[in-house]
Amino acid sequence: MDRLHADCPIALVVEDDAEVRNLAAAVLEETDLDVIACASAEAAITVLERSGWQVALLFADVRLGPGMDGVALATTVERRWPDVRVVLTSGGDAPAVDSLSAQAVFMQKPWRALDVLVQAEHATMAARAA
Repeated sequence: MDRLHADCPIALVVEDDAEVRNLAAAVLEETDLDVIACASAEAAITVLERSGWQVALLFADVRLGPGMDGVALATTVERRWPDVRVVLTSGGDAPAVDSLSAQAVFMQKPWRALDVLVQAEHATMAARAA
């Protein structure tokens, strides 16, 4: 991502593993979404507070470093920015179903690029319809 476009919806990638974060960002850069990558939930909240109305997709790992985890981030995003499509991913067990809203999607690692692109397309269509 070289620069953000003023009216382009954003995909926000939150992953503490730099290699996985860069891979997810590279996949999402092939879409119509601008991409912002963060290493922590706290950094993602900062981006959302600044540009939340533009964020169409949150793609976050369940397990993030110290601090807020992906499930807490997803819950915060769904409460404060309900139009953001939330996709959580993990190499471990899926989070408890009752801890996620009906709108959140869980994607097991290793995820396939095609599955990520499908979620990005759903987010882009919803953002354009809004």
